[in-house]
Amino acid sequence: MHRFKTWQLFALCVGTWGTTWFAITFQVGLVPPEVGVALRFALAGGTILALCVWRGEQLRFSPAQHAIFALQGSLLYGVSYVCVYHAEQNVVSGLVAVGYSASPLMAGLGARALFGVPISRRFVLGGLTGIAGVALIFWPEFHGMSSKRNTMLGAVFTVASVLLSTGGSLTASRNRMRGLPFWPALGYGMLYGALVSAMLALMQGQDFSPPAVWSWWLSLLYLALAGSVLTFACFLTLQERIGPGPTGTVGVMTPLLALAVSVAFEGFRPGVATFVGAGLAVTGNVLMLRRA
Repeated sequence: MHRFKTWQLFALCVGTWGTTWFAITFQVGLVPPEVGVALRFALAGGTILALCVWRGEQLRFSPAQHAIFALQGSLLYGVSYVCVYHAEQNVVSGLVAVGYSASPLMAGLGARALFGVPISRRFVLGGLTGIAGVALIFWPEFHGMSSKRNTMLGAVFTVASVLLSTGGSLTASRNRMRGLPFWPALGYGMLYGALVSAMLALMQGQDFSPPAVWSWWLSLLYLALAGSVLTFACFLTLQERIGPGPTGTVGVMTPLLALAVSVAFEGFRPGVATFVGAGLAVTGNVLMLRRA
């Protein structure tokens, strides 16, 4: 991943994650969210560790190091994604996308509080501008939420997913600062995330039997291999290179691609607010990514 340029890593993250919102719709409703997340990251984590064995990387670590892997995985790949799946069962996908557009600002503030990473007023302004732009794009969906049941529950799951994933992202950044190897940390982290999700499913007595639906299987493979292995490798490499705050701008641009996918496959028709919001989101990204 270190061979890729920064803009290529950014494009891969946005391009893949921007389509996973649509892919998740093929998972929701067929199996419980906890089961879906467990199967997704078990497949992704197992694939990464198999690659580590093939590359001859060291996979033996101390209990303390495994505890750190477990913390990263539980937050970044486990409970945060369980919350995402639950959120999409209760509110429109636009709300979840808007929630994740707050991730760069949250990551920047978290890095400032925990690691002393400086952030500028321009960065904060860019984060707020990006959030405003994505919110404007999805304003029609917000307007219709009052007629839906479980809206508050969906909003709570969305906020929880953003906070948990931000905590996991900061933990991953800290792990790299401590010199923990990249690929084993990623693979073990995903397996621990899958384990936590599976434990939540077992505690609720959920059925792990996968459905005999080809679209569910194809979406699972896409979410696990492209949406998890490829994109998280790109995302964490990008985070190591430019920092957790600027890397979080992926969370602002991803909803724009998700919007384009909705136009192509879900019959969404953009209006003036859509184009104005897209302009604000891009402007926010430029403000956050520009060097002082």
